[in-house]
Amino acid sequence: MSFEEHRKKAPKKLRIAVLVVSDTRSAAMEKGLDEDVSGKIIVQKARESGHEALRMIVPDEKTKIRRAVKEFLKDDRINAIIITGGTGIARRDVTIETITPLYEKELPGFGEILRRVGYDMVGTPALLTRASAGIIKGKPVFCLPGAPNAVETGMSLILPELGHIVKHARE
Repeated sequence: MSFEEHRKKAPKKLRIAVLVVSDTRSAAMEKGLDEDVSGKIIVQKARESGHEALRMIVPDEKTKIRRAVKEFLKDDRINAIIITGGTGIARRDVTIETITPLYEKELPGFGEILRRVGYDMVGTPALLTRASAGIIKGKPVFCLPGAPNAVETGMSLILPELGHIVKHARE
């Protein structure tokens, strides 16, 4: 079977859970304000690609991040999780420390390529991201930076392969 034939067997319509990790966006939501740009970009790009997407915002707190991800993992209707925010090096950035220990399989190429493309776009500040991806309980999980430009770039890498990744993660 050729690569293209193999790829055609991947699911075409997916349900994606989007988790926004941000103290400021979470505080704004509590006041009834939706100031989230990056999560909305992910939802929009997913929908433009024919997928369904739902979005949740939590503060940069390990317990709240872990609780949200575990709820998404329990839901059989959700095929993939994309997290934005908390991937930097500030003390409050805890997404990577929270999520990577849960990976059953890591996809190191994702973070490597995102940093490379980021370097081509913005130079050495790309070194500050710890973006990553892996498989947890048969579902791909992507951790993107919170910057809208990084989210745009990340989605351009994720979406063309997402169905294919979901197919393999289920096997």
